[in-house]
Amino acid sequence: QVQLVESGGGLVQPGGSLRLSCAASGSIFSINAMGWYRQAPGKERELVAAITSGGSTNYADSVKGRFTISVTNAWNTVFLQMNSLKPEDTAVYYCHLNRRGYDYWGQGTQVIVSS
Repeated sequence: QVQLVESGGGLVQPGGSLRLSCAASGSIFSINAMGWYRQAPGKERELVAAITSGGSTNYADSVKGRFTISVTNAWNTVFLQMNSLKPEDTAVYYCHLNRRGYDYWGQGTQVIVSS
């Protein structure tokens, strides 16, 4: 089993920055990828950023150049640095881990971008 706990969400003004963290525990080996998804009210959950065990990264077009995903060497914590935040980035952000074909999710952390 894998447990994921997010932190770092909150209220920020447009143009501001936040750094999300996701601590992974349990059977954190043979990980294929970790990443962040988000879900805004009335919308489907969407991929924000992901990083594979080989080091490849993938970003949603809407966040390219503003968000950066990174992971610790031990693959026990994944970060999402979010800069130049926009109101449309408002959503619940979920940490995701894929291990041996199984998907694991955190409980989510709320990000609100508003003046």
